[in-house]
Amino acid sequence: MEFLSALDPLFFFLIFAGSLIGIVFGAIPGMTATMAVAVCLPLTYALDLNHGLALLLGLYVGGISGGLVPAILLNIPGTPSSITTTFDGYPMTQRGEGERALKVGIVSSLFGGLLSAAVLFFFAPVLADVAIKFSYVEKFLIIFFALTVIASLSRNLLMGLFSGVIGVWLALIGTYDVSYGGNGDTRLMFDFMEPYLAEGFSLLPVLIGLFGVATILDEAEKGIKENTADMKLSLQKGAKFSFSVFRKQKINLLRSGFIGTFIGMLPGVGGSAASVLSYTQAKNFSRHPEKLGTGEPEGVIASEASNNGLTGGALIPLLSLGIPGDSTTAVLIGAFTLQGVQVGPLFIGENLDTWNTMMVALLTANLMMFVTMFFAIKYIARVVMVPKYILYPIIMMMCVVGAYAINYGVMFDVWTLLLFGVGGYLAAKVGIEVAPLVIGFILGGQAEVYFVKSLESFGTLTIFFTKSPIAMFLWVLIFISVGYSIYTAVKAHRQKQAGDNGK
Repeated sequence: MEFLSALDPLFFFLIFAGSLIGIVFGAIPGMTATMAVAVCLPLTYALDLNHGLALLLGLYVGGISGGLVPAILLNIPGTPSSITTTFDGYPMTQRGEGERALKVGIVSSLFGGLLSAAVLFFFAPVLADVAIKFSYVEKFLIIFFALTVIASLSRNLLMGLFSGVIGVWLALIGTYDVSYGGNGDTRLMFDFMEPYLAEGFSLLPVLIGLFGVATILDEAEKGIKENTADMKLSLQKGAKFSFSVFRKQKINLLRSGFIGTFIGMLPGVGGSAASVLSYTQAKNFSRHPEKLGTGEPEGVIASEASNNGLTGGALIPLLSLGIPGDSTTAVLIGAFTLQGVQVGPLFIGENLDTWNTMMVALLTANLMMFVTMFFAIKYIARVVMVPKYILYPIIMMMCVVGAYAINYGVMFDVWTLLLFGVGGYLAAKVGIEVAPLVIGFILGGQAEVYFVKSLESFGTLTIFFTKSPIAMFLWVLIFISVGYSIYTAVKAHRQKQAGDNGK
């Protein structure tokens, strides 16, 4: 129990400071948990390993959680994993229920974080063994399963699929990396674009452009004359938050938290896939699936419980295998390296005190995140009371600064932001749906890599159907998801026809 000696006031102060700074980073479009950890990593030079990890884990949890603030209030995902939070969170804000949506998201985030921490503590060795046994085949099928949600998230089935294909096409622009089975040449671009798009489009500028700049342009077209009194009234007219909203959402919470934890265990899959999968399953099992996307707390619960479930899940491969589960845990490797500690299969056994300290830090970071955000959310919600003619220029500036800073000063990221902002605004005019496009963009590149690697390893397409019982189980889920999407689309079409005939 020597680790208890590290739990001094400085330890808890660093967790609180990290959580608070992380929330600020997550709440500002373009500033992510990964950036927060990377920027503050040099501060750990002057700290020992335990105190350094306290700061960084606070930043990690706070940064992931803070992404729900702009997602719900401004329809701009603060982190990639909070994309699906916008689907129901922002419509709730438009109804005057921004504070309620935020508190629903915060409580769900706490549950997901605590659940993943418990899974990490009790089952890390077992779950790490399962994750390492996943071949490229299983990883591809998980991504393919996530891609099938494009259909179920679309208002129009064919247009949704078309939008998803555009997203996949955009994801494949860049160099076809030799390490991924390619030839090392650039593709899907003109020669003059090669200096700028050799690595493809950066994810965050694309997201901020589609969800931020496009929203600002759309609102500017409608007109932005309003007053704070009307905004204040709209906040007051909605239903207030009550914990009773979770009474019928226990299964949704558990399912979404476990999905986030499980996806977090799989290196490179990422939070976006976790939140999309959780949201889709919430929709598939919902009593009123047609309401999701119109401002239902059920959708916010699924998204936020899953993306905070990543925090514990992503640490499993890091600590057990030495493989980062996501970009943020990749930065955490730097903290261990600075202290001369090697993460891997022997880490927990050889560094038991550090392991216990990390668990205390992760648990405390989730609790401090909850207290900080839940009880101060009324002040955070006042962001929507700022007149748009003041708010939008500030948001636009933050979007540009965030896009420029993401890759430490790449001007092309700013042009990417503006390109996708204007493109997203125009795409909505012709019926292209942003959500399927974004999902295709996020998952398309990963699907290609795992597909090519599977063929390189096994040499035949039949391996996708005969690899393992896990693969067969994933195929069952894929067919169920596709079948359900077709069923709901046909049902909606018949209802529309019946309504037209009734007129």
